[in-house]
Amino acid sequence: MRLTRSALFAAALAIGSLCLCGCAGQSATPQKPPPPPDVGVVAVIQKDVPIYSDWVATMDGFVNANIQPQVSGYLIRQVYREGSFVHKDDVLFEIDPRPFQAVLDQAKGQLAQARGQLAQAQAQLGLSQINVKRDTPLAAARAIAQSQLDNDIQGQAQADAQVKTAAAGIQSSEANVETAELNLGFTKVRSLIDGISGIASIQIGNLVSPTTVLTTVSQVDPIKVYFPISEQEYLSLAGASQAGPAPNLLKHTGQAPLQLTLSNGSVYPQNGRMLFADRQVDSQTGTIRIVSTFPNPGNVLRPGQFGRVRALVSSKKDALLVPQRAVSELQGRYQIAVVGPGNKINVRFVKVGDRVGDLWLINEGLHPGETVVSEGVAKVRDGAVVNPKPDRTAQPTSSQ
Repeated sequence: MRLTRSALFAAALAIGSLCLCGCAGQSATPQKPPPPPDVGVVAVIQKDVPIYSDWVATMDGFVNANIQPQVSGYLIRQVYREGSFVHKDDVLFEIDPRPFQAVLDQAKGQLAQARGQLAQAQAQLGLSQINVKRDTPLAAARAIAQSQLDNDIQGQAQADAQVKTAAAGIQSSEANVETAELNLGFTKVRSLIDGISGIASIQIGNLVSPTTVLTTVSQVDPIKVYFPISEQEYLSLAGASQAGPAPNLLKHTGQAPLQLTLSNGSVYPQNGRMLFADRQVDSQTGTIRIVSTFPNPGNVLRPGQFGRVRALVSSKKDALLVPQRAVSELQGRYQIAVVGPGNKINVRFVKVGDRVGDLWLINEGLHPGETVVSEGVAKVRDGAVVNPKPDRTAQPTSSQ
């Protein structure tokens, strides 16, 4: 029995030794290194690129006319429909005309009275002229006293003065009639321009005066679009350069079409053009306001709307472009993984420029003909070897 147990123990020790030897031999076998990771790569694109700029824009009527009465009185009627299109000289409001009609009637009566006074003065002048004509030869023949002729001449002069006074009175009365007619006509408040009418700010029955704004009419076709640009952008566009004379791109921008993107993200189908730049730079914001105009058939655009204006400001020759996803940001700096000789990665910091479609303009840190990683950027590090494969999904478009 003891022999049997000893044999079993020895057999167990032998089996354990064989297992330990097998494990030791297996751990001593060297492991193969992992294969290089697959990454998608694209070649750097080199071509001439148009450079666009975008600015926040606000819209306003090409002409905004505040409709105010020219006489004081009580508002008795609103003629127009708010928000409708009105034409120049259309009646929008009416003020009580009765006081002005009474003033006109009184002025006409005074004119008639002045005309009667003129007729009376002219008759008196005619009689004086007859007396002078009759008494002149009699006084020469000493048939009458010379004093009588002198009185006749004096009476003629007085009658002539009365005629002139009466004529001046007629002119004054005619002016009063004309003023009264104008004031009576002003009781019908008319539109000064063609445009879209606003909401009435005064209710019927209110007492209005020439300082009261009844409503506003805006000419919105075409419509003005304002957008501010920085002082640096203005100097660049205007061609101000210390290196010498530069083309006036601000003038070129004014001739080139402007694109307007509305607040809902849609692109307005009509192109605009720049009219002029404001006379001064805003000292608080450091910007100067540019005024542009857009056609507005159908009056879709309205004053107060917001949007974005895009304009072609320059063109960069032989620019270097890469897909945006090939560029990664690290603490405010941008870097690109370049595939070098032996498929070794060279991670570089670069200076980026404008975005052109789904591409990114690289100003510094990249050279023509190089290849960059566009897919799998997170899997690579500087100095690592990769297995580059053409990135078929990277088909960038540079259209703006």
